[in-house]
Amino acid sequence: MSDEQVTPTPTTTKRWYAIHTQTGCEVRVKQALHSRAQTEGLAEFLGEILIPTEKVSEVKDGKKKITERKFFPGYILVQMEMNERTWYLIKDTPGISGFVGSGQKPLPLEEDDIRRIVKTQDEQMTKPKPKVEFQVGENVRVKEGAFTNFDGTIDDVNPNKGKLKVMVTIFGRATPVELEYWQVEKI
Repeated sequence: MSDEQVTPTPTTTKRWYAIHTQTGCEVRVKQALHSRAQTEGLAEFLGEILIPTEKVSEVKDGKKKITERKFFPGYILVQMEMNERTWYLIKDTPGISGFVGSGQKPLPLEEDDIRRIVKTQDEQMTKPKPKVEFQVGENVRVKEGAFTNFDGTIDDVNPNKGKLKVMVTIFGRATPVELEYWQVEKI
């Protein structure tokens, strides 16, 4: 999904719908929907299929690694013209639990919501966020550096730099230590 640029465009007949899938099967479901729409002659009724993702960074074995993570695991967004045939196409595709909405009638999503999701995704793709997020007051254990195996409490979080200020007790006194995200683990 990260390779293609999705731009939600208002259409008169196609609307966006949230589809519930089996978690971890979003890509397979997307491919199956495209394939089944072609086979059943319904491709003209299907628009874009979006699996919103974001880039996250983590450090493993001292190396920074950037991976993709889904915003909404277990869901895909489908732009489609709703009719009886497309409704059955969605309902009968393996890996799909159904539409998100109340009762039997699927509720379309608002175009503004789709624009916001796409904008957030684009921002996340250009600036990865840390895979693990920390909160002030959380207890952590230092796993790398001069204070290895010391426990402490997070006093300040700087997600833009990936740094934390941790209050570590050294010789009976709480001492602030600046550490990088990868140097600590939650306890």
